Order: sequence, then structure tokens, then C-alpha cells
Amino acid sequence: MSVFSKRPKVKFNVKTVFDGHFKITYRGIEAVKCPFDYVLYQMLIWEIKPDLIIEIGTNKGGSALYFADILNMLGGKREVHTIDIVKDLIDPSIANNTLIKTFTDGYQNYNLELAKGFEKILIIEDGSHTYEDTIAAMKKFASLVTPGSYMIIEDGIIDELGLKKAHNGGPLKAIAEFMDTSTDFVIDRKWCDMFGTNATFNVNGYLKRI
Repeated sequence: MSVFSKRPKVKFNVKTVFDGHFKITYRGIEAVKCPFDYVLYQMLIWEIKPDLIIEIGTNKGGSALYFADILNMLGGKREVHTIDIVKDLIDPSIANNTLIKTFTDGYQNYNLELAKGFEKILIIEDGSHTYEDTIAAMKKFASLVTPGSYMIIEDGIIDELGLKKAHNGGPLKAIAEFMDTSTDFVIDRKWCDMFGTNATFNVNGYLKRI
């Protein structure tokens, strides 16, 4: 019997996707995000057409470059502000991209005045994933999110991976606390559940400003 006549084995789960996502690159630059979320991001960005994306957590800068390329296709004056605390990690080519501005003093020191003049702002929180940092960033940047746009909180998937305790409750604890008191945001199930219930690393993390 030919090996091709047998049904091929398919075996993957949250852990295999998590292990694989560390190998993802964009235009040769490390871009550590869930592949499902890259698909969701390009759809969401094309739909809402932000003129400013603020990304907390640059790492090497692959995702910032991905966002910038999508904004470039939209045309007009658009920018990505990407924030981190480790300058030496960022790929040098990011510095040459006119759509990307890098900030390496942490989200705490980002001047919100820099967002003035932009009509539609999207926030992506992808920092340390600790509860403390996540809730602090959410409270600081929430007011910048324009109605119809989003504040996306990354990596609530750490609960599924057994990393919740190490992050003191992590993003999901921060989201729950924030949503308990917010009347301006809803969890958008359209994005969270597109591939299955919370089939995203950003579990319950696509928060739409209403």
C-alpha cells in the first residue's frame, strides 16, 4: 500500500503553535506573534484604517515593520510608534523606515501628546505580560483609542500555557479588572473567535472602543 494512500497525521495544539511562533520572521526580521493573529491584524487594520498604531513591545521590530507596510498600502500620512526598553534588540533597518518611530524609554515615559493630531488610533499592548504592566498600560493608553478602533491586549494565552502565576495573573487578570469598570470598550468576539473560541494568543484581548 502506498504511503500516500494513508490518511496523513495532523497533530498540533496551543503548545506546538507557541513553540513555532518563536521562529516567525517578517521580511527577515524576528516577528514573534501567533500566525492566526497576523491574519487578524491585517484584516482589522484594513477595516478600521488607523493613521496611528502605538505598539508597546518592539523586540526586534518585525511586527512594527509588518504594521507599517499595511499602513503604507493604505496611503496617506500614517505612523507606527513602537515602544520598548531595550534599544539594542531593535533591528537597524527599522530605524530607516519613515513610517516607524521607535521609543526606548518604556511605555511609562511615552508622551501622550505625541498622539495629538491623529484621527484614528489603534493601541497594541505586547509588553512584559505581567498583570501590573498590562493594567497600567491599559489605563494610560485607553483614552487615546478612538471610537470604532481597538486596544488589543496580547498573550492572554499564557494561562493555557501554565504561565499565569509567573506573570501574577497576566493579561487576562488585567482585562477582567479593566472591563469591570469600563463602559467604553467591549470584547469583540468577531476577532477573538474567528478560528474557534479564543483561537488567538490574544485571548479576550480584542477590545473595541464604542
